[in-house]
Amino acid sequence: MKKIGIADTTFARYDMYKSVVDELSKTGTGYDIKRYTVPGIKDLAIASKKLIDEGCDIVIALGMPGPEPIDKQCADQASKALLYVEIKTDTHIIEVFVHEDEAEDEKELMKLADNRAREHAVNVYDLLFRPERLEEKAGQGAREGYPDVGSLR
Repeated sequence: MKKIGIADTTFARYDMYKSVVDELSKTGTGYDIKRYTVPGIKDLAIASKKLIDEGCDIVIALGMPGPEPIDKQCADQASKALLYVEIKTDTHIIEVFVHEDEAEDEKELMKLADNRAREHAVNVYDLLFRPERLEEKAGQGAREGYPDVGSLR
């Protein structure tokens, strides 16, 4: 049985964890889920590391940085820390950040957060169980949360 770790934050304004769990349940079986919730995105790296140390085969890190310049800086630091943990542990950590200023209003932000979380949940499942599906999508301009842009002609 594979183990999927999900790290999320209390700072986020949308519960992407629920979207991920729902989408994973629609996608397939053969896994258990372990959740670790932290206050903010800069804590996602240690949460991910702890999940990996507890036997997770892959981690999805969910965060929602705010719209201020300091939030962008924190998101960059968090992203770099996640990459560091990923390389040091030889384990995929799929970063799912939805910046508050990516959407025009709260309704659009909710839709974006839900879609991005769900699409990355499928990516996580595919990495674990169906890597050939990702190979088939290579070079196709796939986007998570927004419509795909297609490949260059």
